[in-house]
Amino acid sequence: MVWRSLFRMTVDLDGVTIRAATPDDAPRIAQVDVTSWQGAYAGLLPDDYLAELDPQVRAQRWLSALSPGARSTVLVAEQGGTTLGFASFGPSSDEDADPGTHELYAMYLVPGAWGRGVARELMRTVLLQVPASATMTLWVLDGNERAQHFYRRHGFHPDGVERIDEFGGTPLTELRYRRAAS
Repeated sequence: MVWRSLFRMTVDLDGVTIRAATPDDAPRIAQVDVTSWQGAYAGLLPDDYLAELDPQVRAQRWLSALSPGARSTVLVAEQGGTTLGFASFGPSSDEDADPGTHELYAMYLVPGAWGRGVARELMRTVLLQVPASATMTLWVLDGNERAQHFYRRHGFHPDGVERIDEFGGTPLTELRYRRAAS
């Protein structure tokens, strides 16, 4: 399900707009991605790894994710022309996923937008786009208590599946969270 075309929603957060991302948004999404990682994962990921994150490299990845035919849908939250955050979602990439399962691939905000309700509205918008009959999953870094709390508030819970990913040469555990179909 890709609905990039004309979607735009203004939420009551001092003029924050949530809309479908376009390829022109790739550099701003990449900057939010890097800034958010550096803020959210300080103390969880190696410092040198976080310092070396490059928005230009990430922009190329996001440009690919925003190209026609991409399997993901990407939303941006912006205010006054400034990108505050983004969310990317689509069909689950998990090997054990049932057909029709969706996955939240990424959801990040600049640290200055944390705690302002932007993430809540971004998540609500994502969930409105996923069929009510669909299960949704996401992966969250073990130890990222802030994110885990946020996802639990939105109906996601750990399902007992873990994976090890390597970040900057350091193996770290990610936990899968699941939100059951309603």
